[in-house]
Amino acid sequence: MKRIQRLGHQFVEFIPDELEDGVLYVSMPYGIVAHKCCCGCGNKVVTPLTPTDWQLTYDGASISLNPSVGNWSLPCRSHYWIDRGHVHWAALWSEATVAEARQRDRLAKHRYFGDKTMPSAAVESPTSAAGRKGWLHRWLRRWRKNT
Repeated sequence: MKRIQRLGHQFVEFIPDELEDGVLYVSMPYGIVAHKCCCGCGNKVVTPLTPTDWQLTYDGASISLNPSVGNWSLPCRSHYWIDRGHVHWAALWSEATVAEARQRDRLAKHRYFGDKTMPSAAVESPTSAAGRKGWLHRWLRRWRKNT
């Protein structure tokens, strides 16, 4: 398997059934971005564009996605940032870190959308993450500041 280091993009209405290596497919009408996993495993990765999921930046020439793409449900478990079409590989996360991030995501969705169906225990912040940003967020902020 060959890792992909750079991604082009295509704006489409519908995501094609067959994805090409190295292409981000962006469907603005449906608010999703799809691509083949950059590790080369061939799995399809779909990132929803919402205030609580991923945000897309298009500078007229390239695309960035924020936050990182962590394929924790795929066998490869690859983890990378897509910044101006470049793939920057990130550290793999432990199961505990993935669980913490998923809990923060659920809490963010609850706060934004006001989902009343979630039990209150499910929306409490993990105690190890309460009141602080994660190391990856801090590193990315420093990295972007220096580039």
